[in-house]
Amino acid sequence: MSQRTSGRAADIVKFDRATFDHTGTDFNLEGAHRGLTCVSCHNPNKKLRDAPRTCAACHKDDDLHRGQLKDDCGSCHNSATWSGAKFDHAETDFALQGAHREVRCNACHVGGKYDGTPTRCVACHMPDDVHRGSRGENCAECHTQTDWKTSKFDHAKETGFALLGRHNSLECGSCHTSGRFEDKIENTCVGCHRADDSHAGRFGDKCNDCHGNDRWSGLEYDHFVKAKYTLLGAHAKLDCHACHTADVAKQKLGTDCRSCHTADDPHGGQLKGACDNCHSNEAWRKDIRFDHDLTDFPLLGMHVLVSCAQCHASKAFKGAPTQCVDCHKQNDVHKGGLGRDCADCHSSNSWTSWEFDHQKQTGFALTGAHGKAKCVDCHRQPAAEVKLAKDCAACHRRDDIHLGQFGMQCQRCHSTITFKGARIQ
Repeated sequence: MSQRTSGRAADIVKFDRATFDHTGTDFNLEGAHRGLTCVSCHNPNKKLRDAPRTCAACHKDDDLHRGQLKDDCGSCHNSATWSGAKFDHAETDFALQGAHREVRCNACHVGGKYDGTPTRCVACHMPDDVHRGSRGENCAECHTQTDWKTSKFDHAKETGFALLGRHNSLECGSCHTSGRFEDKIENTCVGCHRADDSHAGRFGDKCNDCHGNDRWSGLEYDHFVKAKYTLLGAHAKLDCHACHTADVAKQKLGTDCRSCHTADDPHGGQLKGACDNCHSNEAWRKDIRFDHDLTDFPLLGMHVLVSCAQCHASKAFKGAPTQCVDCHKQNDVHKGGLGRDCADCHSSNSWTSWEFDHQKQTGFALTGAHGKAKCVDCHRQPAAEVKLAKDCAACHRRDDIHLGQFGMQCQRCHSTITFKGARIQ
């Protein structure tokens, strides 16, 4: 069997459209070419062997490159699909890396022009340049091809201001508002945040004494270390401005209660700032814990249960009277007849119970009917003003049926048990 040759030296065979084997020609039908009709490539007015063999011969009108890349279409395209290019961009002077891998060819090769395409960043990205050309054309000093917004610029090294906390997530233009990064800007907190200062400058410029870079509202101020005053109880819940009403550089607050609570002092300053003797940091008006034993009047008996205001009615806590009658004058059933020494009979445990030893304290024992008599039966005038005699006539002169004939020695016949039962001696 003779070996089949190609071209004009090929054996002449009978043409049959249904059985013709195209592999015997110079152009094997592969990919999308297999489904084409003969007239798609062969001009019916010409000989079949005069059919074109190059891509450009048929696809000239489809050439997006407008002939710039010559006729070597197979270096990028294949016969399976026209749009699937397999060009190795690394063979050019610009390897596709990062985000460049994802862009379409015409994103850079505008108008289908492939030769002479510039490789500098600014050639394509000048409209995206937030620096407006102020940083020059060496974009790779800060930016990468992976992400345009992510910068590899070492802010701490280049500027002396490290981007910490929330600063690290800010857009450059948030601080560099002019777009010119060479323009000097302030690197203090108030340089950018003066308008955000809720203290209106009262706490000065050292914002980092209280605030951190992570969040503006998070306080980190150690009041004891910085101000030598520990915030305890209700003080820990206060807003700074509740005490610091003016510029801290000009207003030096004291650490005693009076520095802030003069207007709240119901005692009118008479206790001279010794508020912690009674009050605590937890609550100003509750939980009063004053030790009354430190005064000249210890609280005993029922006095322990009495509220302060019942004795200190005017809130003048110093100089309050300590005599019983000063508070209990209206309760005095004796109406002053027994003087002011209430403690001679009564105790602080109970007003109604009393313990007076008449013989021991007056020299006159209450015996017989005297033991049942009321104090005012004898003491009709204040005891402090009138000293009663101890003889019978002092009280019973009007009861003397003898009209004084037997003198003043009533006890010779009568006893204290009963006046009527006389024993004449």
